[in-house]
Amino acid sequence: MAFAPAPAKPTIPYSTFDQVDIRVGTIVRVDEVPKSDKLVKMTVDFGDHQRTILAGIKKERANLAEIVGVQALFVVNLQPRQMMGETSEGMLFDLGFKDGIASALAVPERPLPNGVRAG
Repeated sequence: MAFAPAPAKPTIPYSTFDQVDIRVGTIVRVDEVPKSDKLVKMTVDFGDHQRTILAGIKKERANLAEIVGVQALFVVNLQPRQMMGETSEGMLFDLGFKDGIASALAVPERPLPNGVRAG
């Protein structure tokens, strides 16, 4: 069966999108979150600081160590969120999961300095 894209979400003003701070970061560590069957805890380097970001990708990869050292895109200006006793300080851009297909990280096409902004 062929993939059929979901309908586009409603239009938003550019000023709304411009509020989202998307940055490149390097995943420097990945740990399992105790008692969670889907969450992992990543330590991500954004150049001038590191953050803890939780993502529900535990079942999407046989070897989570394969993403250590990988640069990816993250939203860094979301309010901190408590999940399974841990605090997440951002969101990983992970493509495909919502559409029921094997997911992939949103990554830059070439190495960039950590902390570089999208947009």
